[in-house]
Amino acid sequence: MFFSRSSLYGLGVVLAMTLGLSACTGGESNVERGNRDQTFHYGNGSEPQGLDPHVVTGVPENHLLRALFEGLAVKNPYTLEPEPGVAQSWEFSEDRRQITFHINPEARWSNGDPVTADDYVWSWMRALHPDTGNLYSYMLFPLVNAEEFFTGKIDDFAEVGVKAPNPLTLVVTLKEPTPYFIQLMDHYSTFAVHRPTLEKHGKFTDRFTKWTRVENIVSNGPFVLEEWLLNRRITMKKNENYWNADFVRLNRVVFYPTENLVSEERGFRAGQLHYTQSIPLDKIPVYQAMEDSPYVQEPYLGSYFYLLNTQRPPLDDARVRRALSMSVDRDTLINTVLQKSAVPSYSITPPGTLGYHPPKTFSYDIEEARRLLAEAGYPNGEGWPGIEIIYNTLEAHRKIAVAIQQMWKDALNIEVTIANQEWKVYLDAVATMNFDVGRRGWIGDYVDPNNFLDLYLSDGGNNNTGYANPVYDDLILNKAPQAPNREERFKVFYEAERMLMEEMPIIPIYIYTSKHLIHPSVCGLPANLMDSLNLRYVWLDPERRSPSEPCT
Repeated sequence: MFFSRSSLYGLGVVLAMTLGLSACTGGESNVERGNRDQTFHYGNGSEPQGLDPHVVTGVPENHLLRALFEGLAVKNPYTLEPEPGVAQSWEFSEDRRQITFHINPEARWSNGDPVTADDYVWSWMRALHPDTGNLYSYMLFPLVNAEEFFTGKIDDFAEVGVKAPNPLTLVVTLKEPTPYFIQLMDHYSTFAVHRPTLEKHGKFTDRFTKWTRVENIVSNGPFVLEEWLLNRRITMKKNENYWNADFVRLNRVVFYPTENLVSEERGFRAGQLHYTQSIPLDKIPVYQAMEDSPYVQEPYLGSYFYLLNTQRPPLDDARVRRALSMSVDRDTLINTVLQKSAVPSYSITPPGTLGYHPPKTFSYDIEEARRLLAEAGYPNGEGWPGIEIIYNTLEAHRKIAVAIQQMWKDALNIEVTIANQEWKVYLDAVATMNFDVGRRGWIGDYVDPNNFLDLYLSDGGNNNTGYANPVYDDLILNKAPQAPNREERFKVFYEAERMLMEEMPIIPIYIYTSKHLIHPSVCGLPANLMDSLNLRYVWLDPERRSPSEPCT
């Protein structure tokens, strides 16, 4: 999923909020009060685009939606294995092309309506309808005729491989066995939505209607929306109609759009946050040196890279794209700007994803980069028309852009400008391809190389580069699913990724690590490869004073 944080308010607002909260409670901090009444104060990155599971695309939205809604399956935060959600069980046919989900008869919408198999048939029709504009529609393409319905080749949804023979049974038919399909059921794009609520506020394919407002929204997850104060906080309370409500120990979760990492870190130190979404880079060594540090850094299934608009000159020339990539000194960038908090990347897929290791088709090679640029018609930068790097407002993105700007100047003698953009403006620029070079991050939605490689299918919803190659499409859409085993499947992926990285529609820069400050009172929130947040497991232990102490 698209990963970022935007600039929406500054330090003054955070401090005003902090002082205001302290004053009205006799000096008691959010954390102190939250520990007492089981209210989790969570730094969540940017102000969300919205709360429609079939419209939004970001990590901050993911955290909110997986608190408000629940899929057929959910991820266990300790193992990342799928476990029952709305479906209490499921089974595969012998050829693994059909999955039968058994809906939990206790599953309810927050207004008390039962959740049914028909809710999923209708919701998946909405998610796949071309008028909805769902950038994640391809998540459901493993279904028979799902892609054909999305592209308009068929217009009868009854031909798509999802059926509800009765209210508690959902039968899914796949084109080919899909090893990661159950993992997809915890991705918000596959969630069911409450049909009467949507239809009350517009056509079922309408985007950003009033159905997601506090006074209207009906959801089915462990929490319900209680308050949304734009650019300040989003508050959720425990959903008493949730089928597993007895397991949920938190009473409330307050999400803060704390895009300013300096402000977020200060808020954590002031006791206003239990959890930060990240940490200023220059603070990492300070926290690493602490005994019993609240700083947690772990491997993370995510790639940071630059999108290249292959439809604009000079980036329409693969030699230029490769020259730019080969002149980025990733080791220096990570050791200095990133405080050794990332891993250099030469591909889109993080190495080791389910045991897959991507090809390395290039290295840091200034001489070869200069040769390629000269061959493309820009010897020593002569005649270079100039390009611009855009990024959403965050200090780390700016520092990286400045460093790469200078590397390209030193190595290739070319001029590059940089520009920050507010999150929603940036999203629009990327979606409409109104950019030359754009910062991008992609966090795995499921643990499989396919989640990174299917980004660059021709006309893919998240392929914002203009890159299109029918041979690549065939490898990802046809040959990989038909592979008889994982080894052969990974060989197909390797061939596809080698092709992608030779044509270079993106410049891979680094593999993420997750970096959080976590108050010792937070329990049930283990580090995992996907940095997956499952709030039904989380609780607060006011007696726990150190990360090394067990939770009670």
